Amino acid sequence: MADLIDRPRGELTEIERSRLEEFEFLHGPMSLLNNAKKFNTPVMISCRNNHKLIGKVKEFDRHCNLVLENVREIWDDKVKNNAGKIIKINKKERFISKLFLRGDSVIIVLKIDV
Repeated sequence: MADLIDRPRGELTEIERSRLEEFEFLHGPMSLLNNAKKFNTPVMISCRNNHKLIGKVKEFDRHCNLVLENVREIWDDKVKNNAGKIIKINKKERFISKLFLRGDSVIIVLKIDV
């Protein structure tokens, strides 16, 4: 497999490219999502809008587009006064049974030990 990793992707055949992608999904950074899907374990995802998602991965792709189930979304709601100063922060949470998350919203994915 080392010979495929070192070569530019443009030089690889379609079969070699699919073998390399499969290897990366099983052993690279995407293995966290692959294992979460395989063993049905939850992950925590930090999103660009400062929301946190905790749920189980049903599907994903190389762009980090995710289909999640049983998702808890957690965020802070800031209450401001007339001058624009934050006077209170409320913790908000909601449950979503199924969710498609576009990959460009994802900042980090963490595994959760249950």
